[in-house]
Amino acid sequence: MTTATTFQVPYSALGRQAGTIKTDLLAAVDSVLDSGRYILGPNVKAFEQEFAAYCGSRLACGVSNGTSALHLTLRAIGLKPGDEVITAPNSFVASASTTVLAGGRPVFADVLDDMNLDPASVEAAVTPRTRAIVPVHLTGRPARMPEILDVAKRHNLFVLEDAAQAVGATLNGRRVGHWGDAAAFSLHPLKNLHAYGDGGIVTSDDQTLMQHLDVARSHGLPNRDTLAFWSFNSRLDELQAAMLRVQLRHLEAWTEERRRLAFRYNERLRGCVIVPDEGAGERHVYQTYMIQAERRDDLKRHLVENGVEALVHYATPIHLQPAARDFGYTERDFPMCKRVVDRILSLPLYPGLTGEQQDRVCELVVAFYGGK
Repeated sequence: MTTATTFQVPYSALGRQAGTIKTDLLAAVDSVLDSGRYILGPNVKAFEQEFAAYCGSRLACGVSNGTSALHLTLRAIGLKPGDEVITAPNSFVASASTTVLAGGRPVFADVLDDMNLDPASVEAAVTPRTRAIVPVHLTGRPARMPEILDVAKRHNLFVLEDAAQAVGATLNGRRVGHWGDAAAFSLHPLKNLHAYGDGGIVTSDDQTLMQHLDVARSHGLPNRDTLAFWSFNSRLDELQAAMLRVQLRHLEAWTEERRRLAFRYNERLRGCVIVPDEGAGERHVYQTYMIQAERRDDLKRHLVENGVEALVHYATPIHLQPAARDFGYTERDFPMCKRVVDRILSLPLYPGLTGEQQDRVCELVVAFYGGK
């Protein structure tokens, strides 16, 4: 019989998932190696077209990572010193850091109990200096896009979806990546659609914006001899694009597996912790299975000591990070964000997680709260 000390449930199992499509991945790599086209070749172009079609967007532009996807897009709208961009405080730091790097100032708004931006708080944060809103589809659950777009329309603001965690998520039948003026996706290995290294992609229907990004990702060079503007080397690699095309063919099946596992967690953990249900019209893709729990730190310690790798995403909100000190926020700001951050815990969830492993996680959580 397996014991608590030997039974391990890792937070991710990327090698196991890659093994299920390894033959196709290696064939894609061989094709690129044989072609001799390693930078912005046919696979990047094909992946961009296939990904745009998947999201329902006209266009897509592959870049080096999700941070570049946000950064280059914010630079493209021409942020000036003092321009403000409203975003969520409980996300990964790139949602805000890219505004600073693009020359603007991040302004935070509070979240709802679903951990996504509160449209009313966004509206209250708008000033004459506001240029854009960056809603984050946190954990793979779509943000309240119709209400956020209403705010943006009233104030003539650019909307850049941070869809890093939410590829395939839908709201009212419409996929994320096709709500705002543009959307930025991460293809980091822990994302539902991922590179075997790093990558990112931007989607939009705006042809002028996407033509700019096509140049911006290559130093600002529209051709070999002309520098149109100063920019970065932020291209998506041809090898990664070839393997991403293989993964894209499996994404919907993997997403349904994540959803099945998430619903199984929900059924077994409801009553012990707050589980991440779907709202009306939502299709949550569960990039992260994040519960809200009393005595979170004690529960995390209990799980880790018994072989379950549970994590906190993210323990310190962005507005309280040392780098954000000059913005003047305090712990009294954004009460719902504080409540959520003090309670969140991410449990292992991925295609290939076994029933035995998931049962073990559930048994430990239920036992911690005195149940059977």
